[in-house]
Amino acid sequence: MSRGWKIGLGLAAVVIALNVLLALTHTLFGGTPGGPASSSYATAPTGAAAYASLLGQAGHRVARLRGRVADARLDPPKTLVLLDPSGPVTSADTSALRSFVDKGGRLVVGGAAGSWLTQIVPGAPDWSPTPVGNPQALAPWPSLARVHRLEAPGRGSWEGGGALPVLGQADRSLLALAAVGAGRVWLLANAAPLQNRLLDRADDAALGLALAGPSSRDVTFLEGYHGYGTSTGFAAVPGRWWTAFGLLAVATLTLMVASGRRLGPPQSRTRDLPPPRREYVESLGGVLARSRPREDALLPVRARIRRRLAERTGLAETSSAADLQAMARRLGVPEEDAAVLSRPVRTETDVLAVGRVLAALERESQP
Repeated sequence: MSRGWKIGLGLAAVVIALNVLLALTHTLFGGTPGGPASSSYATAPTGAAAYASLLGQAGHRVARLRGRVADARLDPPKTLVLLDPSGPVTSADTSALRSFVDKGGRLVVGGAAGSWLTQIVPGAPDWSPTPVGNPQALAPWPSLARVHRLEAPGRGSWEGGGALPVLGQADRSLLALAAVGAGRVWLLANAAPLQNRLLDRADDAALGLALAGPSSRDVTFLEGYHGYGTSTGFAAVPGRWWTAFGLLAVATLTLMVASGRRLGPPQSRTRDLPPPRREYVESLGGVLARSRPREDALLPVRARIRRRLAERTGLAETSSAADLQAMARRLGVPEEDAAVLSRPVRTETDVLAVGRVLAALERESQP
C-alpha cells in the first residue's frame, strides 16, 4: 500500500471517529432540540420538557414513569399526566388508571383519545379534530381563575359526553372535567398549550399549573406511551449508540490498516545486494569442509607429494607410506610433519602438516 493511500485512509478514519464522538456528545449533553411530541423528555418545540421544568420550579416533585402503567404503584395523592399517547392505552393500563382515579387520584389527559378513554371515564366525551378558536370560560372553576386567554392552535375538541365543559365554545370544549369516584380527570382536547413552543404565551403556563393541582401533589408523566421502556443494561442502550460503536470500530480498523503493513514482513528501505566474492568463497569453503572428509580433500596433495619425492629420490610412486615418510625426512622435512604421510588425516593440524610437507618439497625443487 502506497504512502498516499495510507494517509488517505488515516484521514478518513479520523474524520469518522470525530463525527461519531460529536454525535455521542450531542446525545449525552444535548444539542439540536428533539424528542417525541408532548413528552416531558423532549426539548423540541412540540415537546413538554418546559412544562415539567415549570412544575418543578412551582414546588412539585416531578417524576417520569417508563414502561407499563399497570406494573407501577400509583399513589392517589399524585397527579398523572398523559399527553398525546403514541398509541391506544392498553386495557390493563386503563384499569390501573381507573383504580387510581377512583381512590382520589388526579389524571390529566391531553390530545386525541379513543375508545379507551371510556374505560377510565364513564360517559366520556368524544374527541373531534375540529379546533376550538378563542376558547372562553364555560363554567367557573376556582383553580382556573387566572386563565383568561389561551393560545391553542391545532386540532382538537370535545363533543357530547357527561364531562363538565370548562373552557371552549358553546357547542364544543377545549377543556372538560370529569369526576370519577373520589378523583378527578382533566380532559384537554389539544395539548398544544402545554408544549414548549406555547407555554410562555398568553395564560398557557397558568393553565398547566392549574391542571397539576397544588404544589403538594407530586406529578408523574407517563412516558411509556412515548416509547420509553424500562429496559436496563445492554438492552437500554439506544440503537443509534450501537450504530456509533460500529462506526468507531470501522474507523479503528481503517486506521490500523493505514498504519500497518498489509501483507508479509516489513520491507527494507534498500535493496539487498549479493555478498562480496571473498565472503562467498569462504562460506562455500566452509560448507565443503564440513560436508567432505579431510582425507578425500587431500588426495590431490598426497599425489603431488609422491611425484615430488619420486623426482628427487627415484622412489617409485607405488611405494608404501612408510617409505614416503623416510624419504621425506631424508630430504629435510621435520619428523613431526613427515609422520603425517604414514597415517590418515584426522585433525586440522594434520591438514596443515601435509601442506607444510608439500611446501618444503616445492621449495627444494626450485632451481
